[in-house]
Amino acid sequence: QVNFVVCQLFALLAAVWFRTYLHSSKTSPFIRHVVATLLGLYLALFCFGWYALHFVIQSGISYYIMIIIGVENMHKYCFVFALGYLTVCQITRVYIFDYGQYSADFSGPMMIITQKITSLAFEIHDGMFRKNEDLTPSQRCLAVRRMPSLLEYLSYNCNFMGILAGPLCSYKDYITFIEGRSYQLQQSEANGKEDTKYEQTDPSPNIAVAQKLLICGLSLLFHMTITKTLPVEYNIDDNFRATASWPVRFFYLYLSLMAARPKYYFAWTLADAINNAAGFGFRGYDKNGVTRWDLISNLRIQQIEFSTSFKMFLDNWNIQTALWLKRVCYERATFSPTIQTFILSAIWHGVYPGYYLTFLTGVLMTLAARAIRNNIRHYFVESPAVKLCYDIVTWMATQVAISYTVVPFVLLSIKPSFTFYSSCYFCLHIASILVLLVFPLKRTQKGNKKHESVQPMWSKKLEEESLLQKNSYSTTNNSSSQKQEITCRYQALKQ
Repeated sequence: QVNFVVCQLFALLAAVWFRTYLHSSKTSPFIRHVVATLLGLYLALFCFGWYALHFVIQSGISYYIMIIIGVENMHKYCFVFALGYLTVCQITRVYIFDYGQYSADFSGPMMIITQKITSLAFEIHDGMFRKNEDLTPSQRCLAVRRMPSLLEYLSYNCNFMGILAGPLCSYKDYITFIEGRSYQLQQSEANGKEDTKYEQTDPSPNIAVAQKLLICGLSLLFHMTITKTLPVEYNIDDNFRATASWPVRFFYLYLSLMAARPKYYFAWTLADAINNAAGFGFRGYDKNGVTRWDLISNLRIQQIEFSTSFKMFLDNWNIQTALWLKRVCYERATFSPTIQTFILSAIWHGVYPGYYLTFLTGVLMTLAARAIRNNIRHYFVESPAVKLCYDIVTWMATQVAISYTVVPFVLLSIKPSFTFYSSCYFCLHIASILVLLVFPLKRTQKGNKKHESVQPMWSKKLEEESLLQKNSYSTTNNSSSQKQEITCRYQALKQ
């Protein structure tokens, strides 16, 4: 963990140097690719030793598969290989070396590289094989129209800005950043009727980076001072379970899981700051002309801590992973997309049984929360005072439900997880089932949208994210094709 933090701080300094001395206006894309890749591999080698070779092996074999298989089926082979290689590494790391340890290990970066390998394979398949009219608006705008070189591929997967903690970004956004090409960002005004075109300059990320580093510092301070005093394991302590009342137990459950989140806030926000410091992550301007550096942000802390629904919490937690699940699985599944997506999410996270218990519970909680919201919320929104009371109650219920759901994710093993759930008499599991029996899940959409009411965490909000986050262009488009892509993005934004 110390190595990880040291490497990330070094990457932050390297990002400032990269943006200052290897700016796209001063250096060729080739040099920027080479430096970004070599720095990334050096950090991986320093942090994980020779286990870092797994990153090169996984990327190299995936690229070879792409070349020899061809664009028609390479996305399937790359998906199976990358996810399979990751799973084998997770099995050996967990069940052979250090079961139950929280130390930073090489499988973490491999999870991000797996996302990049599979995402790019599908994007190339969409851009070079599928017909344009068969693609969704988001697929059309993400589609890659030419095969990347080996250097571009390794740079995308293993660059120093994201090799240790991500986050995931689209290949087209990364290439646009490396090549330093300006592009037009179409932005709808408040009335939705007119559009203003901004020519992207090179805005300074300093304020955004400073703000995110401040969040990192506060998160790290909270983690080092408070988290250890509120261990999640205390929820299954025999004496605590025997003596504490139910309100006290649920209050401690909420506090202990809230205290477990700052380490994720620290890691993900620092990773975002590193990318921003290098000049990557600019999403454009809001309606007031203020710069937005959240193109690849992975979380929104305020919305997480004050979420009033299960969906709102999940929409703002690990955003890029949820988008990846939607793009490579949910919108491409031919049957039971919800089930397939939850299964993929569990497999990608790892092989600890607690992960699967959490995702199974999450399916139940998501459906129950949606059923309640669809059937009763409209009774409480007319009066501001009543709505405030409703929001407070739903905030409390959401925080308890989230904490209850993710306990196995933290405890990892089956025995302590079932100890916790049995000590609570599986109360929220039973309540969720009763809710689904009493309240129907409303289905208002038809055709391809018939599953919308049972979507997991990646529902409408993520559709907006997948469309609004994209603001870069293909590396080989001429001016005519750029105009077509601008039109594509404009239509997607309007939808």
